[in-house]
Amino acid sequence: METQKDMVTQQKHFDECLQLIRQNISVYEKEYEVRHKEHQELMRAMKSGDPELYNQAMTSASLEEQAEAQLRKNRAALRQPYFGRIDYREKDKAGEERVYIGKNGIFRNQTDVVIADWRAPISSVYYENELGEGSYSLPDGDRVEIDLKLKRTFDVQEGELKGYYDSDVAANDSLLIQYLSRNKEAVLGDIIATIQKEQNEIIRQSPFANILVQGVAGSGKTTVAMHRISYILYNYKERFMSNEFCIIGGNDLLLNYITAGLPELDVPNIKQKRMDVMLAHLLGKEWTRKQSVIPVTQDGAVRSRMDFMLDLEVWLLRLRESFCKGGHLCDPQLGVVISQSSKERLFAENPDFSVAALLRILDDRVKTRLKFLAPEGEKEYLQKKCRQYKDYYKDRQPKESIYELYLRFLEEYHRMHPGRLDMEEHYKNSAGYRYDVYDLAALLIIQYRITRKKADMEFGQLFIDEAQDFGITVYYALRKVLPKCYFTLMGDVSQNIDFECGMNDWQEMRKWVLTGEKDEFRILSKSYRNTIEISQYAGQILEKASLGRYKIDPVIRHGLPVQIREGLEENAMYGAAEEIIASAREKGYESIAVICKDVGEAEWVSKWLDHVTVLPIRMTKGLEFDVVILWNPDMENTLASQKDAKLWYVAVTRALHELHLLMGNK
Repeated sequence: METQKDMVTQQKHFDECLQLIRQNISVYEKEYEVRHKEHQELMRAMKSGDPELYNQAMTSASLEEQAEAQLRKNRAALRQPYFGRIDYREKDKAGEERVYIGKNGIFRNQTDVVIADWRAPISSVYYENELGEGSYSLPDGDRVEIDLKLKRTFDVQEGELKGYYDSDVAANDSLLIQYLSRNKEAVLGDIIATIQKEQNEIIRQSPFANILVQGVAGSGKTTVAMHRISYILYNYKERFMSNEFCIIGGNDLLLNYITAGLPELDVPNIKQKRMDVMLAHLLGKEWTRKQSVIPVTQDGAVRSRMDFMLDLEVWLLRLRESFCKGGHLCDPQLGVVISQSSKERLFAENPDFSVAALLRILDDRVKTRLKFLAPEGEKEYLQKKCRQYKDYYKDRQPKESIYELYLRFLEEYHRMHPGRLDMEEHYKNSAGYRYDVYDLAALLIIQYRITRKKADMEFGQLFIDEAQDFGITVYYALRKVLPKCYFTLMGDVSQNIDFECGMNDWQEMRKWVLTGEKDEFRILSKSYRNTIEISQYAGQILEKASLGRYKIDPVIRHGLPVQIREGLEENAMYGAAEEIIASAREKGYESIAVICKDVGEAEWVSKWLDHVTVLPIRMTKGLEFDVVILWNPDMENTLASQKDAKLWYVAVTRALHELHLLMGNK
């Protein structure tokens, strides 16, 4: 802990930083005003008929954005200029360095860094290194050897320095517990100060690799993913643009919850899509308003498995081989234009080219061969032959759409595996152009193998939250059609509420998606969300949900015991809920939720409790609340079924501080 003398020194430095930040704000306010006025004048001049000012206007817009960004960062820093400090000496260098670390980098001028940004390479020392010899990595992979002399964590609240802690671990436990004990809104603003070593390693993992994170409920998976986006854009701005990033989730509520915090992390223009929307988007022009997405149909469990996808791949391979046949292309006067062996070699050497792409290449080769074979100087003769063989191979492309090809495959699969598919349902859906996510995954592979014109280069980084909610065929399709894209996958198989279709272990994901040498599988077992009491209660359900595979390691933060009321009449349940809600609001808790098993029950309960959030379990995935009321859970049967255990494990672990169970008469 601090000494009085050192606290005076730290307070003086803190006040000097605040003074500099206020000076910066004054400077950037004036600069922004000038840049904004200049840009508006240029835009008016352009609109009045001076298009030559376009480049000047774009430069002006960029300068305005930079001034606005610096103004925003310095204003944010007034509340908490910094949260950490490290003192160290670089190996083979004289003198000791001192670095203060904050949520935003603060500069005295263009070269003098007063507070380092948490995303800067040197800041990883604060999160990961213990005192003594160590190192940190630069974005290019080089490591810098150091001797860490001091690591300090500051307790700063609303622009006031309350104290500090010196320790060998980032975010001293007592400070971390202080942050976690506040309500949900307070916690989100301070999370950068409390990033833990195992979380930081994932955040700073190379962006040129795929990473899969298995994290128990409350381990910070979503937070880590969002900070990873911010880290990559800060350190690899020459390689990745923000519009190359896309966050994928299962529903719009979760996506809006996730992306609400991105502006604070200095992350603009990030795309967000539900999984079904993403798959339809990748189909491009072959997905029109005629088609629509529906919930997963009854045989989704079959189509979510890899053996279904492999059967589709074998079927497509046979179809591909049929386009390679046909023998030589011979002209009566010129002889062999394209030999069968040349065609076979082209198909064999380019297994990831679609049939359509290969046939276009063959047509290009026909033109080249005709120029070589035609008599020299016979221009008209050559033109005649080029017209004769124009699009010779393109005309042999499949005339069926990807939807017709898919239905043809389903029919064959049904003959091979009677009873697995509900063909009547598929005929009906096909006639109405209705498809679920597993249909979309299959359609993407058909397009990729048969009709795709060029590779999709729109996305460089995909971040998939609640990754366990989708079966392996979805990821196999994404991996195939986006070969140059890198994936960050965050999930928890214990929270797979789509039990028949989603991921109940990660083996297939590791086999089919994490195929690169640098790809990694990480585990986050420490839970920062729940109190010890809630974690212990959740642990009993987790034992069944994960078959003992994963355990919760809670941060030591105590709270109320889990409150259970049984044998209540319906009116008494509503009365108890009102009492709990009123008490929670008196305590200053802002986020309170009543969680029901399904949509129907949630709709009914919300009619009586219309002043509070009421959600079915499915819609709470990835969310958290200060206080949670579980509505009429059947905990006895929950522990008898792995499927139900996963469902209620999700519900129980939404609670940050208080968990209440209201049970009716059986």
